[in-house]
Amino acid sequence: MRSAIQRSVGFVLVSVQAIVSNSSPQIANSLDPNVEIPTFPRPSRALFYVMATVTLAYAFLAGLRTIAEFDLGWQMAYARWIVQHHQIPSVEVLSYTAAGQPWIYPIGSGLLFYATFLLGGYPLLSWLVAVACAAVMALLLRHGSVSTAALAILAVPLITFRTSCRAEMFTVVLFAATLSLIWQQYQTGRAPLWLLPLFTAAWVNLHPGFIAGLGLLACYVMLEVLDMVKRSERSAAEARLRRAWPWLLASAGATLINPWGWNVFRVIARQEAAMGAHSQMILEWAPIPLNWMHIKSGLSPRNPDEFYVLLLLAALLVIIALLRRQFGAALLISGAIPPPLRHMRFTALFGIVVVIVGGAVLTSFLEQIKTRITNRHIRSLAAVALVLPLLALAAIRVRGVVSNRTYLTGTDLQLFGAGLSWWFPEKAAAFVERENLPGQIFSTGEEGAFLAYRLGPKYKDYIDGRAIPFGTELMLRSSRLKATPPDSPEWEQEIARYDINVILLPIARFGALQFFPMLKQFCNSAIWQPVYLDEVSVVFLRRRPETEKLIQRFQLNCSTAPLPAVPLAGSGSDAFNQWANAASVLHALGRDTEALAAANKALAIFPDSGYVYFLRGHILQEAGDLAGAERDYLWSTKMEPNLVAPWSALAGFYQERGRLPEAIDAWEHAAGVSRWPWDPLVSLGWAELRAGRAKEALAAFDAAANSLPARHDLTVDNTFLANVAHGRSRAWDHLGDLHRAILFDEEAARLLYDSDLWLQLADLYDRAGRHQDAIRIRAQVSGLSPIR
Repeated sequence: MRSAIQRSVGFVLVSVQAIVSNSSPQIANSLDPNVEIPTFPRPSRALFYVMATVTLAYAFLAGLRTIAEFDLGWQMAYARWIVQHHQIPSVEVLSYTAAGQPWIYPIGSGLLFYATFLLGGYPLLSWLVAVACAAVMALLLRHGSVSTAALAILAVPLITFRTSCRAEMFTVVLFAATLSLIWQQYQTGRAPLWLLPLFTAAWVNLHPGFIAGLGLLACYVMLEVLDMVKRSERSAAEARLRRAWPWLLASAGATLINPWGWNVFRVIARQEAAMGAHSQMILEWAPIPLNWMHIKSGLSPRNPDEFYVLLLLAALLVIIALLRRQFGAALLISGAIPPPLRHMRFTALFGIVVVIVGGAVLTSFLEQIKTRITNRHIRSLAAVALVLPLLALAAIRVRGVVSNRTYLTGTDLQLFGAGLSWWFPEKAAAFVERENLPGQIFSTGEEGAFLAYRLGPKYKDYIDGRAIPFGTELMLRSSRLKATPPDSPEWEQEIARYDINVILLPIARFGALQFFPMLKQFCNSAIWQPVYLDEVSVVFLRRRPETEKLIQRFQLNCSTAPLPAVPLAGSGSDAFNQWANAASVLHALGRDTEALAAANKALAIFPDSGYVYFLRGHILQEAGDLAGAERDYLWSTKMEPNLVAPWSALAGFYQERGRLPEAIDAWEHAAGVSRWPWDPLVSLGWAELRAGRAKEALAAFDAAANSLPARHDLTVDNTFLANVAHGRSRAWDHLGDLHRAILFDEEAARLLYDSDLWLQLADLYDRAGRHQDAIRIRAQVSGLSPIR
């Protein structure tokens, strides 16, 4: 391995030396539409091929991962329905909660995934994703340069992250293909534009992201119009646009080649209408934080976040383009920046624009710089300084992927290789199917999509993650039910409404168990009986005369059931996941001695898991080992500095022990790394108050209120809002502004009836001389008069 690396580095150094020593004519400005795309001298082409090969290999290996995409299930389930019924539905057909509701979605991607699955199962789907990732990078490098390849290496994580086994994968591929074509047309006037209508016709039947393709075509027209403003470039721009406009119109018309015609645009309209709920309930629609803590961490040389690196480069490239009067390029790059900041799912499209357009800007700029540097040694050092760190970064990233370090250190649900992710409740679903448990089955969004395919069409799903057609109310209700006691009226109503007999839920350590805090209560419920349990899933069967025989056959005791259910031999990634998941479930069940043993076994296999240290810290804290708990919490924050949970746990640990400066620092970190920072900000505010820092506390409470989204009713309740208002009141009281303190406590009292809260408001009234108001409030609290 070491000798191979040495040979590669040596080859790069020789190539760089050849570039700087080879006398060649200056490469023309790659953004000048009157010139050909530059042809590189042979050594430069060799270096480009080296970097392109590294980029393609990096993308392919990063894309070769187990399937952990939730949407894939319902997409394949719809494809199966179409094949079985020989028709395309325009209403919901997979669920029993939204059956018959309007539903239109492109069918091509689901059919392709379904066919691939029938041919080779989940492993072949993994290989398909890897090929798609490499194909996107090949499109970016199609007419690239060394500069383009350098940007492409940085963009690999952004693009492969979004190029997953879901319909969006085709938007990433076709977005890259379309931008590559229109940029070639803008530069040379001779791109094969006849491909554009074909791309659009395919795109509109694969994913709603085809609207981004129409946006690219509009951007191309904008580029040519901007050039027409310049007299020197007007004729060339007009000629290019005359050649392009028939294909642009044909591409727009091709959007109607779909089963629903114009109605396909209703998909876009409905998605836009649901954006408020999406951004607060679905992580990929959340914004990317743009605060100093994230930026500092993202630009860290030790472990950079490629998005923040590309964001910085994009800003620099916009400045360069403006200074060089390349206004079209500047507009394209700057226009690609806001979408991912608003919704993180657009990071791949941002990366594509930066590589293709930014690569052209950077190439022309560096060629101009190159002519001004006559010293060969300086040019050689500059080239090495550019190339070697990027190749080293790619090598480090590839090693992390292939060794699974990338996946095990974070909160990823995937592993390197082909097949289905460990996260999905495959064994639980097989149990339900094998034992023919009676429906209906309750499950929630993430696993619901998987079960729609795995157990359908025999079993309908409750919900499967689509905001449309299920609606916000059902999405919220399904989440709240998991946090509601099993014998509650809410569960009784849901059972009566849908005749639910089975609950099948994932309980893996990420994205599952933390949303089901009632696991132990359900295990001890008089209504629900656990009949299946492993380290990633659980099945409950409702007690009723019809199910009594099944319960007698399969009932188990959550206090004694073995976990892992079937331990794996060896010390690989699968064994680590088993023990780490088992530790989480055992801790949730109150079996902390076993949980500690399982966590230790997981860390013996992979000692760099921040999550397992975080979990073990909880176990040790509850066992009274405070020194061990603090040590593990600190290790967790070092290993996972961008996760909220370890910082929050550490902050709570310090606050309970009165170590307020340390607690405040930890809460600040938690708020800084959170995409939804209002909770840690409120905790920070109360910690600041306890420390006697009223001004800082008020700033934290104000920041919490200002960070809430417009539809905050989807994420917080009146208790939270009252807590914020009461915190502001306490802060203003400490600052000596009694009037504002009363105003905020009145707001808190309107939001929530809490006797302590109301009595504190009465005390404020007394201090302000409003004794009648104070008497009224105290009378209401004591029940002497009705609460208004």
